[in-house]
Amino acid sequence: MRKIIKCPGCGKEVEHHAKGYCYNCYKRLAWKRKKKVCKRCQREMPIHAKGLCGGCYNFVFHLDKNKAWSQMKLYGLKYDTYKKITEKCVICGFDKIVDLHHLDEDKQNNSENNLIGLCPNHHQMLHNFQFRKEIRELLKQKGYELKKDVKLDFSLDK
Repeated sequence: MRKIIKCPGCGKEVEHHAKGYCYNCYKRLAWKRKKKVCKRCQREMPIHAKGLCGGCYNFVFHLDKNKAWSQMKLYGLKYDTYKKITEKCVICGFDKIVDLHHLDEDKQNNSENNLIGLCPNHHQMLHNFQFRKEIRELLKQKGYELKKDVKLDFSLDK
């Protein structure tokens, strides 16, 4: 037998849910989520899943998806293409953290044959003038065509 009541929250005559409220008002006014200590950040917060608060859960379990979405937004790449390119560094084979690098150094040219995966060390070395020549030689040995270096002449004898 259903009990019809006048909800103190909204004033509507509805089916009784709990504590004298309708379902919507109970969720909005009377129900409070239990708080526990998050396993990752050690803060007392409502737990989302697997013993983690909402922010830690998203960080731990959705980081790859967020990174792939950012790459898709920035470079127009599909998730599978991004994962294939950034599977490992083309120079050393490191596979934990891999960045995208444009071979022709044109950020607008996002074709698959222009993008390679480099570990953070080799990526920084390629952008650093001290090590650029060495890394370019390694990439040439691996079969990648690079843009020609522009030689700047700063000599004063003109």
